[in-house]
Amino acid sequence: MNPPRLDERMNSLREQGIHSVLATFTDLHGVPKGKLVPLEALPDAVATGAGFAGPSIWGTGLPRMGARSEYMARVVPESLRPLPFMPGVAHAVCDGFAGGAPLDTCSRQVLKQQLNRLRERGWTFHVGIEPEFFLLKPDAQGRWGVADACDQLAKPSYDLKAIQRNFGFLDDMRRHLTALGFELQQMDHEDAVGQYEINYRHDEALAAADRYQLFKLTAHAVAQQHGATFSCMPKPLAGAPGSGLHFHLSLTEDQAPPAGPRPVPPGAGRPAWGGPAQGIGRAVMADAAGAMGLSTAGQQFAAGLLDHADALAALCAPTVNSYKRLAVSESASGTTWSPVWKAAGDNNRTCLVRSVAGRIEWRLPDPACNVYAALAATLAAGLDGMARELPAPAPCDEDLYQRHASGQPMPPRLPRDLHDALAALEADAGLREAVGAAFCEQFLSLKRAEWDAYAQQVSGWELERYANGF
Repeated sequence: MNPPRLDERMNSLREQGIHSVLATFTDLHGVPKGKLVPLEALPDAVATGAGFAGPSIWGTGLPRMGARSEYMARVVPESLRPLPFMPGVAHAVCDGFAGGAPLDTCSRQVLKQQLNRLRERGWTFHVGIEPEFFLLKPDAQGRWGVADACDQLAKPSYDLKAIQRNFGFLDDMRRHLTALGFELQQMDHEDAVGQYEINYRHDEALAAADRYQLFKLTAHAVAQQHGATFSCMPKPLAGAPGSGLHFHLSLTEDQAPPAGPRPVPPGAGRPAWGGPAQGIGRAVMADAAGAMGLSTAGQQFAAGLLDHADALAALCAPTVNSYKRLAVSESASGTTWSPVWKAAGDNNRTCLVRSVAGRIEWRLPDPACNVYAALAATLAAGLDGMARELPAPAPCDEDLYQRHASGQPMPPRLPRDLHDALAALEADAGLREAVGAAFCEQFLSLKRAEWDAYAQQVSGWELERYANGF
């Protein structure tokens, strides 16, 4: 069946009371940006794009004058859908263009370039994203804390009383996300006070990234309506677990390969993870008889992630605060799931790479990442592991935190701070080239400035420890 024409889409939107389109794109920091466009102007926004001053957007690298000074956000018509929390407004995802060409510093374009590499093989990249987040609120003095003052359990995972107290927020999320086409799976209170997780069905990688950005847009609006702040800060509370944004990854071979020779790593006949892939393609990374339930290809993909893990940290854990989460630290709840060590294990949550049901869970990303860039880099690293036929990582079958506590030698660990992660990305020329040199140049420039700004601050901890200490 052919997709509806743009005029048919516009007529349908008018019938639903839509008068404006919220044309959104994602800046380098992963933050949704955009503007309201009258519905009548939608054809031009699709063909040419909604215009923005390029230098006003983080990370475009565009000049202040000339044909390429305008960031043109071209609406993707298939993404149009009414926003239930903004009556009369439809949401649209946009691609970044400049000077009539795709913008190489647009993170959505960066991910699309990676996915084009897969199409040449006849493969599809499926991703399930697990959003963890905090509901925060500043007090009268502007100090941030959890929005629910009664959320104080030492071990708050799955706390039903907190769910009851915050049911208004959760139920509004359910209503709005369902109206937006999300297939919800579960909602729960996570392992830190004020922390929640909402899970929904996986999708093809680009659609999954688009959906996560729409999730964030929805959560910000709903939290504000309930007097709280939806926070993607990875580690807002010392002594409590932080928030991850775990990626569940699988590949399927969905069509006959193009003419000519190409390498196809072996895989077994285990069904692909979940919905769209089932029944329409071979699972590339799954093998029930293989180590950790992975095929040779899956093991090579995992090896690529571990091989590039230090550089991937910069893109998947891109803030100063990210490394407060990625630390060997005590948790008030007695549990921490932080993936500190570069290891892989079958259903082992203490490892950076966890295999489960024939797919790979990549546990490094946190919710402060630019999801398009993090997915593009993750895919590039995994494909590099397959191309180089890297040896399979040795399966880890022990609790790495217990091993660390016993004083035994440990696997190599991730960078300890953003500075070291940025240095690793700078040194990994292969990954930077695969992700996109222009995007990585902008990313490194902005993130180095972020680190420098942090390094010049004097914290309360320093004053407490040193002001009268010598």
